[in-house]
Amino acid sequence: MTLNIAIAGAGFTGAIIANELAKAGHLITVYEPRPHIAGNCYSSRDADSNIMQHHFGPHIFHTDKEHIWEYVTKLGEFMPFTNRVKAMSQGQVYSLPINLHTINQFFNEQMSPNEAKDFIEAQTDININEPKNFEQQAQKMIGEPLYEAFFKHYTIKQWGRSPDTLPASILKRLPVRFNYNDNYFNHPFQGMPKDGYTPLIEKLLDHPNITLKLNAKFSTTMKSDFNHTFFSGPLDSYFEYRLGRLPYRTLDFCKELHKGDYQGNAVVNYCDNSQSFTRISEHKHFAPWEEHTHTIIFKEYSREATPNDTPYYPVRLSENNCLLERYISLAKQQHNITFVGRLGTYRYLDMDTTIDEALITSKIFLDNLAIKQKMPVFTAQ
Repeated sequence: MTLNIAIAGAGFTGAIIANELAKAGHLITVYEPRPHIAGNCYSSRDADSNIMQHHFGPHIFHTDKEHIWEYVTKLGEFMPFTNRVKAMSQGQVYSLPINLHTINQFFNEQMSPNEAKDFIEAQTDININEPKNFEQQAQKMIGEPLYEAFFKHYTIKQWGRSPDTLPASILKRLPVRFNYNDNYFNHPFQGMPKDGYTPLIEKLLDHPNITLKLNAKFSTTMKSDFNHTFFSGPLDSYFEYRLGRLPYRTLDFCKELHKGDYQGNAVVNYCDNSQSFTRISEHKHFAPWEEHTHTIIFKEYSREATPNDTPYYPVRLSENNCLLERYISLAKQQHNITFVGRLGTYRYLDMDTTIDEALITSKIFLDNLAIKQKMPVFTAQ
């Protein structure tokens, strides 16, 4: 039986589900409120410099899932790329994540790995057994001096909140190394699509069973026209914010064109409060296989999202968990709809997790269809 299926959003989540279900013979209509596909992964050539720019901030592909790496590399050619982040703090340039070089440079020492481990352990707060927040996690993991230099003020700028109100899990994602490895990610598969992310999404949506509608927002009144809907927009927007708005952080980018090389690196974090922006990304360094006489940089400013802003980071704090739970409860009362992706499930997701969950959701839908079982409202939450 051929179904008519609506998908709200033409980012990775929507495009993958559309592709998987279209290949299975179903008719798909993708609604995208923006004038372009690819969501926040949207990339295109800058008109002045011909540099491939990431319009909504740097997107570096990394994963420890071999099947996801195989999936994306079939969509387009990926080039080797290692993200080596630099950090400005107290007038000095350091490497992130914190590694042996960072520790020795910061403390003006020449310690071996074992000496550095003992030294950092002596800096930490041994009275913290189970960190309850970001600040306690930092004090237990790296101690007060490194926390103050690299994380405290950056976190305040990024989240607009005191670190002692943020979950400890945010910092747990960042490694601390006692060697000179300055690769920002631990994952074995890392790279950058040679022609940007947009062609990957174009390939996914290029199917005769898929109809793409740009500048078109999916509304709840359309739901009855389809057998099933996959909604990757903001969870609260589907319900027209009837319970109130879930909080998000958004980003403002200040773009500049320069000659030559601006900072010599793709990403430089500004960790203290001497600058109001969080980082500067120089996009030609995301494609080191290319040569350009000019360069473009983006200074990145974080602030609370307003109703007219693009939402980037869901702010999952205990103070708004009640509102989120009420929206989840409301969603579970719906029929013939599945909420998916970063916005639809109100979670921060890396690209590889987003892709993996979209593939899993597609399989669950097709499997449930085969046995005539109801599709869950959330396949991941």
